[in-house]
Amino acid sequence: MDGIDTLKARYLAAISAAYDEASIEEVRLAALGKKGEISLKMRDLGQMDPAQRQVAGAMLNLLKDEIDAALRAKKMALGDAALDERLRAEWLDVTLPARPRPRGTIHPVSQVMEELTAIFADMGFAVAEGPQVESDWYNFDALNIPPEHPARQEHDTFFMHRAPGDTRPPHVLRTHTSPVQIRALMAQGAPIRVIAPGRVYRMDMDQTHTPMFHQVEGLAIDRTISMANLKWVLEEFCRAYFEVDKVELRFRASHFPFTEPSAEVDIRYSNVGGQLRIGEGDNWMEILGSGMVHPKVLKAAGVDPDQWQGFAFGMGIDRIAMLKYGIPDLRAFFEADLRWLRHYGFSALDVPDLAGGLSG
Repeated sequence: MDGIDTLKARYLAAISAAYDEASIEEVRLAALGKKGEISLKMRDLGQMDPAQRQVAGAMLNLLKDEIDAALRAKKMALGDAALDERLRAEWLDVTLPARPRPRGTIHPVSQVMEELTAIFADMGFAVAEGPQVESDWYNFDALNIPPEHPARQEHDTFFMHRAPGDTRPPHVLRTHTSPVQIRALMAQGAPIRVIAPGRVYRMDMDQTHTPMFHQVEGLAIDRTISMANLKWVLEEFCRAYFEVDKVELRFRASHFPFTEPSAEVDIRYSNVGGQLRIGEGDNWMEILGSGMVHPKVLKAAGVDPDQWQGFAFGMGIDRIAMLKYGIPDLRAFFEADLRWLRHYGFSALDVPDLAGGLSG
């Protein structure tokens, strides 16, 4: 077949001159596409006699393979050249220091909860949990809080909506974690030692109060537990939590429906140049409430008060976090300000440990 060598030379030259994938595709279509020059010549084979067709067919197939191989090679060469250019443009000096990656922080409330858990676990207290929406029996009645108590009014407690005619018991957003103590006593019985950390809800909001905050309560029931045991537990907790060698607590007589006798607990402190120092000075600060569990509370939980007795205490987790870490405003705990979180937050590796130090 005349012109095969000329056709081959022309297309190989065109392939060699191609400078990108688009120009290679143009050459391919001109030569091997459905209406390409070589493809049209392949169609003409049917008009030849068998002897000519055999010779011309072999020559055209060989040309087609050579052009196709040249196209593939050129395409690969252009790809390699583009990769080399990209690598030169994206060259990176790996000896330079790496950019610091953004990292999250542990919220102070979560950190303090872990610190509390570590301290009380060392004294044999387990962690108990319960629902945040409680019936008024668990939240009030079982804790010896009478119907006329101010805490049971709508100006102090969040009551869940009930449709007219609904005869189910009223439910509330729990106002303390004491219902968890009732549930733990009913499930486990005595003896028992638990703490109950978690969210609680009250109708209050200012610089030191929010409608939702965090609280931890403790409960210890046994046959011979006394106020002396309560005093030792609270002193050991404060010493470990504030990481000081000694603390001094003052118990003031008070009244809580669920404990008898009841006491509010103050801690000695000083304020030097705006820095709070726990365990020294002439000032006193209230930090928690406590007392011996009321016999009616034990009866409500199915525990015989003639055989068992014990103590309970409760404190605000947000408040003691503010005291330890110098946080001035409680409302900032709930504002999701990344700057505040970076300043007061903790590394995920700062796992509280009594042996290694609670706060790193």
